[in-house]
Amino acid sequence: MSKDFSTALKNRRSHYAISKDPVISDERIQEIVNEAVKYTPSSFNSQSARVVVLLGEQHDKLWNLTEGILKEVVGNEEAFKSTAEKMGAFRAGYGTVLFFEDNDVVTGLQQNFALYADNFPVWSNQSNGMLQFVVWTSLEAEGLGASLQHYNPLIDEKVKSEWNIPESWKLIAQMPFGKPVAEPGEKEFAPIEDRVKVYS
Repeated sequence: MSKDFSTALKNRRSHYAISKDPVISDERIQEIVNEAVKYTPSSFNSQSARVVVLLGEQHDKLWNLTEGILKEVVGNEEAFKSTAEKMGAFRAGYGTVLFFEDNDVVTGLQQNFALYADNFPVWSNQSNGMLQFVVWTSLEAEGLGASLQHYNPLIDEKVKSEWNIPESWKLIAQMPFGKPVAEPGEKEFAPIEDRVKVYS
């Protein structure tokens, strides 16, 4: 049974220990992503966010591809061990959500609303961040653990080539997910009174 939003919000954490064991159906995963993309707000209702969901062998392929690129960058075999372990942990999951922004949409808004031209890339990223949060929390509500990764722009060209991604789509983040197999570490919170001010 799905958790309520408040509980999912409080429980949403970065899960790095995940497995391929199925928790919900692939159809439900697609439904979660579809709803998040459809209903997450965007500036000027731009709807510039784009998402690719990789499952099964396609998910494994992403982290194999990423590992190969990073290995070339690092060069040193010994220094690469910890990175290889990270790639293995992500690959051990069930799937990955790739988040993009369609730059053609953003450019179009800049041209049509020149007064706000400098703001549209910022608003675009803010909306994408909201989308990432919605997907992450929705997966948590279904019993899945996830984390947010940023191997862009190193992997951008290989990702576009491998999955036939339109040139205008800019990769923003990668979210590997799966069944949690270990508890996340303790989370510390700064005093809320230092972060929130209320005037009435």
